[in-house]
Amino acid sequence: MEWYLKVLKNYVVFSGRARRTEYWMFFLFNAIITIILSILQSIADIDNILTGIYGLLTILPSLAVGARRLHDSGRSGWWLLIGIIPFIGTIILIVFFCLDSEEGDNRFGANPKY
Repeated sequence: MEWYLKVLKNYVVFSGRARRTEYWMFFLFNAIITIILSILQSIADIDNILTGIYGLLTILPSLAVGARRLHDSGRSGWWLLIGIIPFIGTIILIVFFCLDSEEGDNRFGANPKY
């Protein structure tokens, strides 16, 4: 939960670097919350209001942590736009998000591991 809250506190910080743990823990908690909201919606028999609002509230933090994660592996945050390409773009982004950090400092800042 600490990682999730850290991302929410830095919700518009697109500079710097984010470790794999920070990105994937945010992704995990985001998925869990979305599933819980979906279950609540189906129980209450309402349309996708809850997940829609939650999605709108977390779009900026998701983009920011994605850009910081790409910075950590030495890539520009603009690589997020490759996700527009159906299927292939998503696979490429997943590979980039799984890559290890660049050793030492890079043009985006100090290595967050150390």
